[in-house]
Amino acid sequence: MEKNSKIYIAGHTGLEGSAILRKLRELGYNRIITRTASELDLRSQPFVNKFFENEKPDYVFLAAAKVGGILANSTYPAEFIYDNLNIQSNVIHASYLNKVKKLLFLGSSCVYPKYSPQPTKEEHLLTGTLEPTNEPYAIAKIAGIEMCQAYNKQYGTHNISVIPTNLYGPNDDFDPETGHVIPALIRKIVDAEIAGMPSVEIWGTGTPRREFLYVDDLADACIFLMDSYDGSEIVNVGAGQDISIKELAEKIGRIVGYKGKFIFDKTKPDGAPKKCLDSSRLNGLGWRAKISLDEGLRKTVEWYKKFILEVN
Repeated sequence: MEKNSKIYIAGHTGLEGSAILRKLRELGYNRIITRTASELDLRSQPFVNKFFENEKPDYVFLAAAKVGGILANSTYPAEFIYDNLNIQSNVIHASYLNKVKKLLFLGSSCVYPKYSPQPTKEEHLLTGTLEPTNEPYAIAKIAGIEMCQAYNKQYGTHNISVIPTNLYGPNDDFDPETGHVIPALIRKIVDAEIAGMPSVEIWGTGTPRREFLYVDDLADACIFLMDSYDGSEIVNVGAGQDISIKELAEKIGRIVGYKGKFIFDKTKPDGAPKKCLDSSRLNGLGWRAKISLDEGLRKTVEWYKKFILEVN
């Protein structure tokens, strides 16, 4: 990408998109195109086609998606599959029609089977049964990956698909009912510390292990891949280490200064027992994560206190 290339970030207000926007601006890219959901409904093919015809972006980061944790996925499965299929199909097809030079599609680690070998390699895609609690979302993301590859094969496009591990950071969804595990825990624990609550209830047994990547590291990896990778094979982006949910809650508790207890509701689902990605393909290209979990959690807690608590 040149500094004056026209770059469209679909989903620039979300977790991943906002991090990509911050990083591009930091690097001096000066023709970045953005639209909020109210300005452009990406589920509408006519609106998306007209937008691309008018703007003619050179590069596209497809970070727009309907996302959420176990509860949100279980409550709104129809919306998760419908919205995501429409968003990605419209953007990928319009990019092809308008001769976008390269598109980067952000997938999700839930595309891999529930009991994938650990750490999970890219070739484990479509080798087993998905985790039931987020299957509609995962199927939509798999369709996006397949669409990118099919368009490359048939039309000669340059679409790349990135599979990030569990992400967290600024602009995440901190609602305990719809957010992913880190923002939901941060909100619960910070709120409990402020209110002087003796305990915090957490879904599941606390034993599942997850790998987490600070979202600014993901943004750095995406820009690195946009500049240096031109293959159709998917690329994992991870930190290379995992942690149990119980250990994670305790770590956040120490950062927040919370002295209470954590009570695990074992009647609630755990999700997959372990999720960690093998990022050796990306590491072999010359990229590695830079921000530790401790540093990332501190930054995220500070952001939550400053931009969520103070505003509300």
